[in-house]
Amino acid sequence: MKVLKIDHIGVAVKNIEEVRRLYEDVLGIPFEGMETVAEQKVTTAFFPVGDSEIELLQSTDPDGPVAKFIEKRGEGIQHIAFQVENLEEALEELKQKGVKLIDEKPRIGAGGAKIAFLHPKSTYGVLIELCERSK
Repeated sequence: MKVLKIDHIGVAVKNIEEVRRLYEDVLGIPFEGMETVAEQKVTTAFFPVGDSEIELLQSTDPDGPVAKFIEKRGEGIQHIAFQVENLEEALEELKQKGVKLIDEKPRIGAGGAKIAFLHPKSTYGVLIELCERSK
């Protein structure tokens, strides 16, 4: 498996518009856009920082994973995403190494990226997302 870079850091928030002001107006990080990913019950907002991004995540459903995360842990960093060269190969390699996967097969996430999550029980409590982007 080849990790290319930290793709983004996902931050769970209750109100994207409120938090957006911090990143855009206070920190001066340009707002790149918003997208709702119905399958994941989330609306995302992106703020590019160098070769990576901050991704704000607001749940669109009280039973969605981001809402449950906030209920349990409060607002804050929810996951770290690593961009990999070949997601299918990475998942197979990790599976062979005994890493517990949330997603056995890639799915489509925000921005059309192929994504898959690793289970925090196998990653010392950190929710790790792997993603592969079209060039």
